[in-house]
Amino acid sequence: MSGNTKDSILEMLTHAANKHDFSLDITLNMKGSLITGTLVSAREYFEEMSGKFEGGNDLSKAISEKLLDASKQNVEQAEDVTFIHLKNTRIYCGDSKPTPSKSEFLWRGRLDQTDGFFIGKISED
Repeated sequence: MSGNTKDSILEMLTHAANKHDFSLDITLNMKGSLITGTLVSAREYFEEMSGKFEGGNDLSKAISEKLLDASKQNVEQAEDVTFIHLKNTRIYCGDSKPTPSKSEFLWRGRLDQTDGFFIGKISED
């Protein structure tokens, strides 16, 4: 799938997330790493990122505002799907424990860099 080619099914799922606030547990294979989490819209991703910068100094507030602006632009440009966004993400490299092991972690990656995927999330249980 990688090599500047997007998987049409993964692109459709990402488009559904962006356009209709659809979410889905998913695991991506990217260059030998497994990235597992919940697919979310670009809007939700940028809004949550913005929230992480609120309440700080002037620079943090400016970053927060730019991220909010990006969330609005992504809603307007929902037809063009280049990036996929996950929340509650864990990254597995080889047989190691996931990074991060615990916490809410937002992740953004390019669709055309995805080698494969499956529906569902890897759990530590």
